[in-house]
Amino acid sequence: MKSASAPASGGGHTRPAATAPSVAAGHSAPASSREGSTAESRLAAQMKMRLTHDLRRLKEIKSTELKVAAKRDMLPEYAAFCDGQLEAGRCTVGDALGSTGADDVLPTIMVWSIDTGDWSRALDIAGHVLRFGLAMPERYKRDAATLVVEEIAEAAIRAQASGQTFPLDVLEKVELLTIGTDMHDEVQAKLQKALGVELARAAGEIDTGPTDYIAGATRALGVLRRAQELNPRAGTKTRITKLEKAIKAATAFQESAGPTG
Repeated sequence: MKSASAPASGGGHTRPAATAPSVAAGHSAPASSREGSTAESRLAAQMKMRLTHDLRRLKEIKSTELKVAAKRDMLPEYAAFCDGQLEAGRCTVGDALGSTGADDVLPTIMVWSIDTGDWSRALDIAGHVLRFGLAMPERYKRDAATLVVEEIAEAAIRAQASGQTFPLDVLEKVELLTIGTDMHDEVQAKLQKALGVELARAAGEIDTGPTDYIAGATRALGVLRRAQELNPRAGTKTRITKLEKAIKAATAFQESAGPTG
């Protein structure tokens, strides 16, 4: 569904299959050649204009829930352009790209993908944004790594607080993408807390015996303790105590059972 405020010409130019190779080729060329009157520069101009219109529409919406629904409707219009940028990155040697003329689009779509819970898309774009050091638009007030860690960790913590699971592989990929990045300890603590909770949940589902449970639970305990070290107010003390008791009980059971077979 097209947004009412988006330019009428946008929908017809964002989807042709031929645009992705063209954009990819443009990324390996000097910036000056990419910003001329080419198909990819016209597409970038259209995306820049569409984003301006869509941001204006979002600003007029008060409800967070309705904003998310609107973003979900808007996202398909940017798909071909973003696919082209990601393919360009995969075809690029090194960590430098020239300007597209619409450099705010990809980081913005990364954020919208997080907001709509499309974790796979968000992390694909995040890998590109972080690799090439793309700047976040000023309105987000954070660098890309901090935003990705904080927003996804907070989404996980909200889900966990309501008794839901959150994809462990998503949290692990976030950690892998941002490892070694300088950011506030409180932000890192959120990710470690979310990771620790899902690791503990996964350990609790192990039914292959106490040895495997102890190994999984011990890993979770270490991650939760790390969250507590990074931020004493992380809210992991109760979970740490509970996990310590569970590991102690499992160890005692294992020792009392003796060797098997």
